[in-house]
Amino acid sequence: MTELPNVFRALIITLSDRASRGEYEDLSGPEAKKMLEDYFKDIRWDLETTYLIIPDDKAQLRQLLNEYSRKYNIIITTGGTGIGPNDITVDVVKDLINIEIPGIMDHIRLRYGSEKPNSLLSRSVAGIIGMCLVYTLPGSLKAVREYLSEIFRSLQHTIYMQYGIDVHKKN
Repeated sequence: MTELPNVFRALIITLSDRASRGEYEDLSGPEAKKMLEDYFKDIRWDLETTYLIIPDDKAQLRQLLNEYSRKYNIIITTGGTGIGPNDITVDVVKDLINIEIPGIMDHIRLRYGSEKPNSLLSRSVAGIIGMCLVYTLPGSLKAVREYLSEIFRSLQHTIYMQYGIDVHKKN
């Protein structure tokens, strides 16, 4: 059994060429940061967060993930999960994941895809790089809210499992 960190460290990365150039204000990254901080406050776990905006750049994202997956417990990306030519996030993350957790993103796509078929175009993934949980979210504010609301339903249990802590009731 492994102990949980005293303070969890989370990194939020927004991938957007236009937001990184200052052409518009990123709303999705700050919302993900706020929601994650509120969630950790609710479960009474300490959390430090960092927020970055970068362009849709494979090499830069790969370098950040390689470096920061050793320093952070959770990385959440926003943007770059679709099928457009600049949607590179999922491809980079999939190459680095040691353990993929497909169920959560499949659930989210099916839940919202029944109402909004366009949401089925999201290629979002979740997984673990080393000991760092990674979630790739679409870049829209609404999608960040929807995805995180679903992710939070199992996040604490996911963390327990990741650290080898058995919280299942013995009968």
